[in-house]
Amino acid sequence: MKKISFLLIALAISFTSCKKEKKETKTIETEVTKTEVVTPKKVKIALTAKSDSEVSGNVVFKEVDGEVSMTAIISGLTPGQHAIHIHASSDCTADDGSSAGGHWNPTAQPHGKWGDDAGYHKGDIGNFTADENGNGTISFTTDQWCIGCGDETKDIIGKGIIVHAGVDDLTSQPSGAAGARVSCAGIIE
Repeated sequence: MKKISFLLIALAISFTSCKKEKKETKTIETEVTKTEVVTPKKVKIALTAKSDSEVSGNVVFKEVDGEVSMTAIISGLTPGQHAIHIHASSDCTADDGSSAGGHWNPTAQPHGKWGDDAGYHKGDIGNFTADENGNGTISFTTDQWCIGCGDETKDIIGKGIIVHAGVDDLTSQPSGAAGARVSCAGIIE
């Protein structure tokens, strides 16, 4: 009888201890954050010779974090200073580059030096220097341009780049008296 009692007690203890081992489960909520990878917008265009010149090169526009940088590498120039502007049209079909229209000026400002309080065109980039071999480079960065954003006062898509034979005097209206258009490229995405 003692054996049966002992067996019953042992069985009861093991049965109650099994009930106590009931597993608790917790629901843990975690926050998943999305990381968005932003690919910079980039446009590369080739400059072609105009006005019987041999001026050529490449211009790269790149937009990152609301700023557009422009780097132009140009060859075939006469040594010295030359003007470069964004023009109203990407049409470079005319032999003299005139099909690109006037300077890009969506805010109807007078021609001038970039950043001048008296006003300037959004296309008034300025001047750069060609070395004794006729090679020149210019880099420019602004938050006043965008690539394909659709804002008519900022979007450079559909515009043209013109390199001039001479220097922009930054005051003559409406174009700075920079001389012949010796190279042209259309900015098309």
